[in-house]
Amino acid sequence: MKTNFLWNIAGTFFLMLGLIGIPLPVLPTTPFLLLAAACYLRGSERMYRWMHSNRWFGDYLSDYRAGKGVPKKTKAYSLATLWAVIGISMYALRESIPVVVVLAVVAVGVTAHILLIKTKVR
Repeated sequence: MKTNFLWNIAGTFFLMLGLIGIPLPVLPTTPFLLLAAACYLRGSERMYRWMHSNRWFGDYLSDYRAGKGVPKKTKAYSLATLWAVIGISMYALRESIPVVVVLAVVAVGVTAHILLIKTKVR
């Protein structure tokens, strides 16, 4: 029972990070949702099923896990949001060159990740 509790705590932690990552493009959503699902698979079958049947990210999570990819529209929205937020942040923090460089590196890395994910064919 103690092990299930720890898996559920970890699953909830990763789920929260994934949900925070939806409006914050610098924080990747998909890896945290996948980690949450993996933790819930070991700790709570009910939560695992809930994640895969959730109306907002259930299909996305199931398709990603099955290797079907991500819709082109989702990729475009993600990239537009990422660069808008990063661009505003870089402008606001333009006095701190190291921070701007880190933001640019993160943005390029996340962009590469998004572009390398298979595009879902409907």
